[in-house]
Amino acid sequence: MEMILKLVGISTLETLIMVFFSTLFAILIGFPLGVLLNATNKYGIMPKPVFNLILSRIIDVLRSFPFVILMIVLLPLTRLILGTAIGTAATIIPLSIAAAPFVARITETALNEVDPGVVQAARAMGSTNSQIIWKVLIPEAMPSVVSGITLTVINLISYSAMAGTLGGGGLGDLAIRYGYQRFRTEIMIAAVIVIILMVAVIQFAGTKLTNKMLSKR
Repeated sequence: MEMILKLVGISTLETLIMVFFSTLFAILIGFPLGVLLNATNKYGIMPKPVFNLILSRIIDVLRSFPFVILMIVLLPLTRLILGTAIGTAATIIPLSIAAAPFVARITETALNEVDPGVVQAARAMGSTNSQIIWKVLIPEAMPSVVSGITLTVINLISYSAMAGTLGGGGLGDLAIRYGYQRFRTEIMIAAVIVIILMVAVIQFAGTKLTNKMLSKR
């Protein structure tokens, strides 16, 4: 029992590290892309249809990749950057690239839902494009962005579990190597329970934060 708890504890920590850093990098990449998608569409504050179309197609292509295939495709890049293609740190790169397009679309959708009248009022008061983005659009869209990022984090937990099939570490790796391959059903069950609890906690926290932001409007 003590061994099981130790294995689950280490794997849980690895999963949390993967999810935290991949979420951080996905936001750093995807959020600005989402802002660009919103700002450059034909109804945006600085329409650039050709640029918007190209960026949109690139994001759609990245979104369409199944995660396991994307992870295999990115093995050379991961090995080039980190010197290895397996383990917790190596998994962060494909996780981040897989999640960034979702964050971009979530951000774009949230910004598209902002009342155009608010933007027009800001424009009439002499606000610049950057002021409209940072002081009007983003604050108004933030509750929806947080809600969408919560779903992204939950998806990343499932992706990190899939990464275990390719030696990615974490709870997925534990469930496969110790639970499935060594016929230790109790370890597999423990890993699944921890994943379910993580998803429940993150969903609760995300919903709570979203409601708090909405109540302050």
